[in-house]
Amino acid sequence: MDTQKKPAILVVDDELNIVEVMRSALLSEGYDVTATDKPTDVEGLLAARTFDLVLTDLKMEPIGGMDVLRRCKETDPNLQVLMITAFATVETAVEAMKTGAYDYIIKPFKLSELKLVVRRALEYRATIIENDQLKVLLKQKFDLSNIVGNSSAMQRVFELIRKVADSDATVLITGESGTGKELVAKAIYLNSRRHNRPFVSVNCGALPETLLESELFGYVKGAFTGATTDKKGLFQAADGGTIFLDEIGLTSPALQMRLLRVIQEREVRRVGDTQDFKVDVRVIVATNEDLAQKVKEGSFREDLFYRLSVIPIHLPPLRERGDDIQLLVQHFLARAGERAGKKYRPDRKFLDAFSSYSWPGNIRELENVVERCVALADGNALHAEDLPDNIINFRPDESITSRRELRAVVEETEKAHIERVLAETSGNKKLAARILDIDLATLYRKMEKLGIPVK
Repeated sequence: MDTQKKPAILVVDDELNIVEVMRSALLSEGYDVTATDKPTDVEGLLAARTFDLVLTDLKMEPIGGMDVLRRCKETDPNLQVLMITAFATVETAVEAMKTGAYDYIIKPFKLSELKLVVRRALEYRATIIENDQLKVLLKQKFDLSNIVGNSSAMQRVFELIRKVADSDATVLITGESGTGKELVAKAIYLNSRRHNRPFVSVNCGALPETLLESELFGYVKGAFTGATTDKKGLFQAADGGTIFLDEIGLTSPALQMRLLRVIQEREVRRVGDTQDFKVDVRVIVATNEDLAQKVKEGSFREDLFYRLSVIPIHLPPLRERGDDIQLLVQHFLARAGERAGKKYRPDRKFLDAFSSYSWPGNIRELENVVERCVALADGNALHAEDLPDNIINFRPDESITSRRELRAVVEETEKAHIERVLAETSGNKKLAARILDIDLATLYRKMEKLGIPVK
């Protein structure tokens, strides 16, 4: 929907008085309204101009609401259709929603209810169109070739993305905050068969549990105070595409149970409803927590953990990607230069300072520092003095260095032990995991982290 223009709405009902009431109510909201009491006019009206929303009665002669719905979807798959029905035909209206209608409203209805459903339908269409318009930009910004990294750890990540993109298997992305988990999720999506369908991203830690539940699954009118009409959830909005659930480790046991059912049954039930809706979505989740440890502590469901970790991808922190740091700086400088029409020239001390810092905030922190330097730079040249004091004055102390060296020794020892067990079991990973007293998903994650080939 073009936000510079009034949303265009077509009203179709074979009762003239209802047409006039709806037309008047929608005009008062500032919409561009076309109305007709002749269903046979619909095809010509759809051909003559673009509409954002169609309101149609279900029972009409000689052309019924289901026929109008089909013609709308043939004209524009993103055209939202709102069905108007009497109590006796609610079952058919539900069937219409399965065919592609956004929602239905029952006669007699309050005009306030009509206006609310119309506004939500238009918002939903705007989201879909925005998603489509961003596809080209996202393809450029999140394409696999533009995820920067030459380190061996990132090369393993790239290889996993390539392998799993066309699969529908659930992916669990782990890593510290700021390591680029959503970036990887979008790269998987954009390189998959589902790239022309919706990508819906949800931060599970950003919403209270009750609100998160209603956002994910939707709700029916009367399910709770304020639920004045039915609303589809984000799983249904992502139907045919991909849903990305960030910070999955922060979900409650009750919500985990509902998520498990969606993944197992591929069905969602809206809050307050008794009916299930089939959904075809690929699920990608991410966390900066150790879910295996949360399972042991009893704060995360073991069955859900196994369902989510079909394909684990671990993103290393930036401090373990020394070879990539200056590449990332150059990448973000080039991107900032494109926006500003400039070509920034960092000197050697500027770049070396980036390599010396520990980057606790990972790539997100590095990008913010680059943007700060560019914003405050007097010209195109960038010097170490342009950096924040905490980076210029950073000195890794010996205790930190010692801890890093110790961790490297521990990892080498663990790697040798796992390789020996795998050799003794002739590569049987289930048996190896049993001998190592860890679950299979943890073994795969350790193999990936330690650079042990997964054959």
